[in-house]
Amino acid sequence: MQTQLAPEFQNTPDGRQAEAILRKCVHCGFCTATCPTYQLLGDELDGPRGRIYLIKQVLEGQAPTRKTQLHLDRCLTCRNCESTCPSGVQYGHLVDIGRKLVDERVPRPAGERALRWALKEGLPSPLFAPAMKIGQAVRGLLPASLQAKVPSKQAAGQWPTRSHARKMLMLEGCVQPAMMPNINSATARVLDAAGIEVVLAAKAGCCGAVKFHLNDQDGGKLEMRRNIDAWWPYVEQGVEALVMNASGCGVTVKEYGYILKDDAAYADKAARISDLTRDLSELLPIIAESLQASRPDLAGKIAAGAPKLAFHPPCTLQHGQQLRGGVEQHLGTLGFDIKVSGNEAHLCCGSAGTYSVLNPKIAYQLRDRKLANLDAMAPEMIVSANIGCITHLQSGTKTPVRHWVEVLDDVLLN
Repeated sequence: MQTQLAPEFQNTPDGRQAEAILRKCVHCGFCTATCPTYQLLGDELDGPRGRIYLIKQVLEGQAPTRKTQLHLDRCLTCRNCESTCPSGVQYGHLVDIGRKLVDERVPRPAGERALRWALKEGLPSPLFAPAMKIGQAVRGLLPASLQAKVPSKQAAGQWPTRSHARKMLMLEGCVQPAMMPNINSATARVLDAAGIEVVLAAKAGCCGAVKFHLNDQDGGKLEMRRNIDAWWPYVEQGVEALVMNASGCGVTVKEYGYILKDDAAYADKAARISDLTRDLSELLPIIAESLQASRPDLAGKIAAGAPKLAFHPPCTLQHGQQLRGGVEQHLGTLGFDIKVSGNEAHLCCGSAGTYSVLNPKIAYQLRDRKLANLDAMAPEMIVSANIGCITHLQSGTKTPVRHWVEVLDDVLLN
């Protein structure tokens, strides 16, 4: 796609990156077939191709409007279009640039500004945990819209105490320890059973995705640099990997190298961190092999007592990280009855970070569509790999929704 950048964008990092991405697009429209918002709304401007044209117009000097902003806001950044695109257009990076440029030129209403500020400052804040604790204590008194965002209080279980030669860092996350602490402790216990010790860096915090995707890109980068500083001593000591059990965090940390590539002080370290990062599902072959060797009774135990599972692959796993099939393959090898829906498994559930708060109507339509496809499989439990998807899906069904590692952990504990 030919692009004539306006003078204000020529020779700028955003301009150069956007132009390189735009030149790959041949406006074929394949992306519209897998875009969730286009499927729901049927508007060209609510699909990737239409949004690409809107961003192109801004880069060529056309003044964006409130309508431009709304169409970009309605993108889930699920990156399904990237999986479909035959030309390799990095749409996720382009829409980050486009949103930033539009927000600099189009003022938001006061209510929107306040909500977005509360999300980007509140979710990564140390105050989030006590606020969630209060919310859980009075959950039954909350309106349904808030109950959907406040899961019932969960016990974390014991953290393993054994030491192993193999050590991996793990990011605790900003909301996961307060909302669903058992995911982290279950991860540590499962890896411990496989002979891997989980190490936590006390000064690491939010991965930076919340602020970055709410157009506080400088704030997001500060959090990324803080994490790199917290992890770097462990990297120098030879830690084997940096494991992520929330795929939304994982896709962001894997892109630290890209996001900070123009930062002279952090570019090399960021690239190294990205290279070390592994989604927890990428460790499943190691886990499965170790458990099969140490627990020959495990497959029979799982087959006899584990629930029938339906797996919802998060967009950040299957599109952002391009990881597909691993969870169901390796859990199946261990003896679990686990399947993925044959209908629309590629589509977003509507959670998408803060999207379900900012665009609830679309988010809940996508949630109910996803749950209808999952419920058709008659599962006893739905499993996923990202806390946002888990919380969002659970708000619309009585079927338990959990992280897959918790289900594996349950079997090992019993």
